[in-house]
Amino acid sequence: MSSKGFFQRSELAHALMSFRREFVWIGIFSMIANILILTPVLYMLQLYERILVSQNELTLLFLTLIVLVFFCMMAFAEWLRSRLLVRAGMRLDQQLNTRVFNASFEACLSSKQQNPTEAFVDLTNARQFVTGTGIIALFDAPWTPIYILVLFLLHPWLGMLAIVFCLIQMGMAYVGYRMTYAPAESALETETTSKRFLYGKLKNAESVEAMGMLDNLRVRWLEHHRHHQAKLSHANHKQHQQQSFTKFARYSMQSLTLAAAAMLVIDGQVSLGTLVGAGALMARALFPLDQIVGSARSFMSAKAAFHRLETLFQEHPERDTDTRHPIPRGVITLKKLIAISPTDAKTILHGIDAEFEAGQITAIIGPSGSGKSTLARCLVGVWPKTEGRVLLDGTPIDSWNREQLGPHLGYLPQDVELLDGTIAENIARFYELDSEKIIEAAKRAGIHDMILRFPMGYDTPIGEAGNMLSGGQRQRLGLARAMFGNPALVVLDEPNANLDDAGERALVQAIQDIKAQGKTVFLITHRLNILAAVDYLLVLKEGRVAHYGPRDDILRALRESTATLQPSSVPANLAALNPA
Repeated sequence: MSSKGFFQRSELAHALMSFRREFVWIGIFSMIANILILTPVLYMLQLYERILVSQNELTLLFLTLIVLVFFCMMAFAEWLRSRLLVRAGMRLDQQLNTRVFNASFEACLSSKQQNPTEAFVDLTNARQFVTGTGIIALFDAPWTPIYILVLFLLHPWLGMLAIVFCLIQMGMAYVGYRMTYAPAESALETETTSKRFLYGKLKNAESVEAMGMLDNLRVRWLEHHRHHQAKLSHANHKQHQQQSFTKFARYSMQSLTLAAAAMLVIDGQVSLGTLVGAGALMARALFPLDQIVGSARSFMSAKAAFHRLETLFQEHPERDTDTRHPIPRGVITLKKLIAISPTDAKTILHGIDAEFEAGQITAIIGPSGSGKSTLARCLVGVWPKTEGRVLLDGTPIDSWNREQLGPHLGYLPQDVELLDGTIAENIARFYELDSEKIIEAAKRAGIHDMILRFPMGYDTPIGEAGNMLSGGQRQRLGLARAMFGNPALVVLDEPNANLDDAGERALVQAIQDIKAQGKTVFLITHRLNILAAVDYLLVLKEGRVAHYGPRDDILRALRESTATLQPSSVPANLAALNPA
């Protein structure tokens, strides 16, 4: 996307354009400050050309008081300008933080490698640039011609010299930008890669520590880190080289300005006050350009942050929160459903067609890698790349407002994914706590008595990801969360993987309870003794439906076809089950 298209059409550009009034006032205060910056020049001209000649102390006193008043006005204008910029930055953050939160959440949902904090770092970089010296320099730069005009009024040769110096400064800014842009971009990319590697590996710290993988991971991270350091060192070298040359040029131009003014004084064309004023005016004329050169690094960082945020917004547009559907009954229809891996574009599910009535309990079974968990995620509408359709009561599930659908949907993933908070908060899905509904869900999941044995009962904190609980306790707590509010559709992915006999009996009782209330349930499992609680069986093989129908019919068919099936088609003990 071109920069022109970006700033004209992007969602982020529209957000920035909402600050037009603030920018107008910042421009006004910049005008006041830049006009008043001429005060020292005029003061020195009056001192050298009038006060020292007349030696009038009263005139000096009043002139000095007037100058001090002007200095106060200038400082006040600059303070107001800075305050407006800070407030604009805070408003920009308030305006975009929810949008960034939602978009980064969806990016994390579509790619487990996504670090959700990167977008907030980009938002911080964008806000800091809006409130930094680079923006102030952009507001001051249009006043450079005014200072050049004043230099022309002092003497034409001084004005011409100012134009030449400004062109040189602008040329250095362009060359410096071209010289430092590519190294800085490369350094930013390698830094992002290094941080993502570290985030992706160390979030599994327990496995790393238990299996002694830390040294190996450190070696690999050091490769990324050294590469980043090399790129950063090169970028810093280029920047320091450019800054050194810019400093040399700035001091040289100021000295040459004084030398030119001195020549004019010697020649009798200007006064001594003009010499001092010319130096100050030249420094002020070049100052915004010098600030822009010095802000090139922050400008590149902010530009990259803006583009990443805009890409994030484009890939994850705002959800339509106005769409409303009737309370779902739980009828699920799959039409040519294809699920594609978001990482390597591999097809996982191949054109699945099936229909599941409301109140139907279906077990999804099959060998490992057949796509069971992927199908579970498609059923609840969280798989990022799909083709075909998943219909809930005849309506595409991705057209539902998730805030509206969420209370009517229960989901227990393989990785239970509890959140830091209390037991009650997790069961209630962090909605407003309703004691009756929370206790009802806990009882249906068979964990009410277990919870009461904790020192703080339902108010017991479970720690990050539920690390204060055992695997079985996390799974049963996740089941209670899935059943909270009596949802119309419940999808349970390996809900008995970590359960003991008592926990499995409670699970069977919970499923029978859901069935008695006419709710739709999908049960993904490898442990087949729970099949007695289901109505239908769906057997997946290599991402395709191998069998689907009433439980007893499918079990009978599988038992009869055992001799012709490949060993990996179904679990080894499936054919031995009685269809009772």
